[in-house]
Amino acid sequence: MEKRDNKRTIITYGELSVKLTREADDKILDLLGSTILGTKGGMRYQLKNIGDRIKAYRDNIRFVSLYKKDRLTGTIGFSYRKILTTGKTFHSSYLRYFSFMPVFQAALKAKGKAERKLPNKRNGTWKDKVFAFFRRPRMLDFPGYDQDEKHIVYAYVESMNERSKNIIQQVGFEHIRTFLTVAFSRFRPRMSDEVTKLQHEEKDKMQKLLADFYSGHAFFSDEFIFSNDKFYVIREDGEIIAGISLVPSSFRVVDMPGIWGWVFMKILPVTPLFRKIFRPEELRFLVFESLYFKKGREKSLEKLMESVCAIEGYNLGLLWLDDRSELYDILRKKIKMGTLNRMLNAKPGLVFASFINFTQEEKEAFYENPAYISGFDFT
Repeated sequence: MEKRDNKRTIITYGELSVKLTREADDKILDLLGSTILGTKGGMRYQLKNIGDRIKAYRDNIRFVSLYKKDRLTGTIGFSYRKILTTGKTFHSSYLRYFSFMPVFQAALKAKGKAERKLPNKRNGTWKDKVFAFFRRPRMLDFPGYDQDEKHIVYAYVESMNERSKNIIQQVGFEHIRTFLTVAFSRFRPRMSDEVTKLQHEEKDKMQKLLADFYSGHAFFSDEFIFSNDKFYVIREDGEIIAGISLVPSSFRVVDMPGIWGWVFMKILPVTPLFRKIFRPEELRFLVFESLYFKKGREKSLEKLMESVCAIEGYNLGLLWLDDRSELYDILRKKIKMGTLNRMLNAKPGLVFASFINFTQEEKEAFYENPAYISGFDFT
């Protein structure tokens, strides 16, 4: 078998170079670990356990990184996966781990200068070469993808993050859907004997149930639902009537604006009861992934979510849902989600996508159907 380079230089221009890597080296991990996510006017935070999360992507992640001389100044991760949209399978890349120093912005603005100085204009400008990765997934050498196949590159962007929206719109991304953060909290979660772990031999059955449950969605992927061996279910007469996948996670909250931000950052952490739910120095929570319920058994989700919090030792669960999905309406109207959800004032998130080799008619399914938002991609 031919040995593949873990890192190679693909673009150079003066002191600048762009390198493609198959794994996150120490420089990339250091940059991502020090990056503060979020925007002014919203919650700003830092991710934890980034190295472990990246390992979960296995050989399906690539990093495109900008260097000035030998100094890493920015990186973007491309996570390859197959997604289901209204029952059809498509190749896709999810943009993960945006992290840019100010010099990256300056480099992208060097278009005019690059056009004047490149010896052969037919080779394209500096900016064109950098942006080519968003339009040509074959350059990332993902396994199982041929260059002429349909491919979707997509990203989640905060509605207030004008810088990120500006970059991906320059590349040709389109705003597809909008989603919201939903929180489930209990001060003293209670465990139910009806909640048990999914058995190994039931995984195929659960995958089929989920594929059917989300058949009216776009961007559905079951890639990470069993990655932590933390899929819990409720059964009735041997039949699975509700299920949920968990990803234990934590953030360090740096800042929250406004009067509610002051309450969250200054008041809740010193209030014994609320401190169980919200501590800025380490906000511990479960990501709720791939929720499932049998039609007519929606209320079983409340028992399931509360019980898994008790089993795993958490007081808070988070998930992200398309704001025009049936599941979002059910959680909002039929489930008692807890105190924190009532207090939460998170800004909407936006789904942006770039379609490669798609007709306009084929793209409509992504506009017209609710997007499945993978919580794993927020950890």
